[in-house]
Amino acid sequence: MSVADQIPDAATLTAQLAEHDYLAEPGLATALFCAVRLPQPLLLEGEAGVGKTQAAKALASLLHTPLIRLQCFEGIDASEALYEWNYPRQLLGIRLAEAQGSHMEEDSLFSRDFLIERPLLQALEHPGPNPAVLLIDEVDRADEEFEAFLFEMLAENAVTVPEIGTLRAKVPPVVILTSNRTRDLHDALKRRCLYHWIDYPDLAHATRIVRLRVPEAPDELVVQVAGAVQRLRGLDVQKPPGVAEAIDWVHAATLLGISVLDEGSVERTLGSVLKYREDQDVARGEGLAWVAGSAPSGVRPGTGD
Repeated sequence: MSVADQIPDAATLTAQLAEHDYLAEPGLATALFCAVRLPQPLLLEGEAGVGKTQAAKALASLLHTPLIRLQCFEGIDASEALYEWNYPRQLLGIRLAEAQGSHMEEDSLFSRDFLIERPLLQALEHPGPNPAVLLIDEVDRADEEFEAFLFEMLAENAVTVPEIGTLRAKVPPVVILTSNRTRDLHDALKRRCLYHWIDYPDLAHATRIVRLRVPEAPDELVVQVAGAVQRLRGLDVQKPPGVAEAIDWVHAATLLGISVLDEGSVERTLGSVLKYREDQDVARGEGLAWVAGSAPSGVRPGTGD
């Protein structure tokens, strides 16, 4: 079955994503549909923990195709992203040729036999039938030189290896880039991409997501945690919690046998949702009973006010 037959419209894609435990709002489902069917790279931006990476994972799962992930970081270059030469194997080849009394030509040393494929090249050379999903994760962590390096691949579905030539994809990958907006990306990169901003979900949608991802958790706990995460995001914290933290919180509480969120259970599990000591201090300043939803803001334990 072709991708066009499998995903005829955005509504079908929305339903298929839900079957793979990902609840996409209509705007995101439409953006993913266009990325698959055009095809055109899709840049997903949003705060950490809103489901950008998970969207790519769910898409690869429903397409029954590999998810090839390139995790970006400061200083990343072609050897980590595209390819590198297998120097130990090249050296072994030279020594073997010398032992046999022959000479190994340079063209033979820089052939496909000695090429180590990294994520970008792996995605371009995926044979199909469905395209691989290439996730270029947290591209904002890389530098501008790496962004420029991506242009050829994003525009042409091809890369150039100087010793071999230009390698073109027979089955172009579905490319999803994510960014947490730690810096602004270059306009030239954005021009090559579709764009969608993933916002924090509202309370009802967040509750449905957490319930889907942690089906064994008590309903009351799921509702309470979703509400608590929403309240915590309203505080002046360094890292506002997202859906990912809500899921982690429910997993931890369920593991500990907690079925209802109260002041004591929040104290035991706060490290699942707030990962900075200063953020935990801010939450405690509001009162852990307030975090749990059972007291007004600013009410401290044992004070009654």
